Amino acid sequence: MTEFFAEKRVVVTGGAGFLGRWVVEQLRRRSCAQVLVPRRTSCDLLRGENIVSLLKEARPEILLHLAAVVDNPIGQGDAAACFYQNVMMSVPLMEAARRHGVKKMVCLGSASSYPQNAPVPHREEDFWSGYPDESRAAYAMAKKMTLVQAQAFRRQYGFDCIYLIPTNLFGPGDNFDPQTSYVIPALIQKFCQAASENDSEVVLWGSGKATRDFLFVEDCARGILLAVEHYSGKDPVNLGSGRELGIGELAQCIARVVGYSGRILWDLSKADGPPQRRLDVSRAEREFGFRARKDFLEALRETVAWYQATLFSAQQRDRGEVYAQRT
Repeated sequence: MTEFFAEKRVVVTGGAGFLGRWVVEQLRRRSCAQVLVPRRTSCDLLRGENIVSLLKEARPEILLHLAAVVDNPIGQGDAAACFYQNVMMSVPLMEAARRHGVKKMVCLGSASSYPQNAPVPHREEDFWSGYPDESRAAYAMAKKMTLVQAQAFRRQYGFDCIYLIPTNLFGPGDNFDPQTSYVIPALIQKFCQAASENDSEVVLWGSGKATRDFLFVEDCARGILLAVEHYSGKDPVNLGSGRELGIGELAQCIARVVGYSGRILWDLSKADGPPQRRLDVSRAEREFGFRARKDFLEALRETVAWYQATLFSAQQRDRGEVYAQRT
């Protein structure tokens, strides 16, 4: 570790979220002088006056914009609110940041913003070569607008805002809400429940043939801070593992880790989404020396262990209490 952050004042929007908590922890490990995490209850970033007050009071040198409204992966009609809120947080925040003397800003994109048929591995040069998958288009395009703004602000004002594109993240503290969780937490929850109830089969959506690039959240947090310290380019940079894993293989891995031995069935009436996704991570390695360190299976075990020790044990206890009351 270097002393780059030792005297820096840093604001982390979304710092209480899944990725944000890991970033804040790594900032503290680096003896960052001041880390401020605005909370939505007292600093709603959709209100311009809150943004101005935040920056006036905190006077950050570095602004890490990790806050985002993520659309529902199973499609509950929230695309419009997702688009509006992401745009209306980012646009005034960047304008206020450059007006209030922020030296460097980081904005996060999304791997879902890549065109639906982009060549694999996805290279940053292909980011604008087509339209994203229709099911994620509102979120994907809102995130892409931030890159347009960042590059425009760099040209006109010389404002140093870098844009990073993380792939699918996972790890302890992930979102395990069955209505809104993504593939790894959703599968962990499903297989843990099936194992605890000795189910003979588990039905999963799709064919299991689609592939994805999964990055451990701690690696992503480290990559963000490496970029803050060493990168000031105008071009977007991927943050991924550089590895491609099939959803079917992922399901088998999770089943083994949680101790589920029943059958795995696939519901072919449900869509797979994009058939492949893997990010080209050569630019991140070249520009600021980032490479994923964590072994996938080890990271998966840590994530399962965290879920079983926290959320799953609480869910089982609640079910037991409900059953006792009924009997």
